[in-house]
Amino acid sequence: MAAAALSLLTGCGASAVRVDGARDAARAFEQALSLRDYTGACRLLAPATRAQLEQDGKQACARALGSEELPVSAALGATEVYGRMALVRAEGDTLFLSLFTGGWRVVAAGCTPRGDAPYQCLVKGG
Repeated sequence: MAAAALSLLTGCGASAVRVDGARDAARAFEQALSLRDYTGACRLLAPATRAQLEQDGKQACARALGSEELPVSAALGATEVYGRMALVRAEGDTLFLSLFTGGWRVVAAGCTPRGDAPYQCLVKGG
């Protein structure tokens, strides 16, 4: 019983396929940013996140994303998956992802923790 409770609290019940999928999507997003391939990075955003970015920036996703000055990290850290949601830590950044029919998509990027308050994210859906 204690092992089951620990599994629920730590997210250890997530399948390796889901963890790998979330990590791969985060890696692809970070790589696109590092190459300044903002069109490619936009393809990895969740629909609501992309729409909010375009609305806030009053321009197409690629241009809006390029102006955000998101941190870029080559090294990914811990990946935590809870059902259809994931958190991927990177050097200087935290990404939040969600699993859609077409795969994992970034719902928030450029996120930094604020103690007990919710993360503050540079890019997020509405």
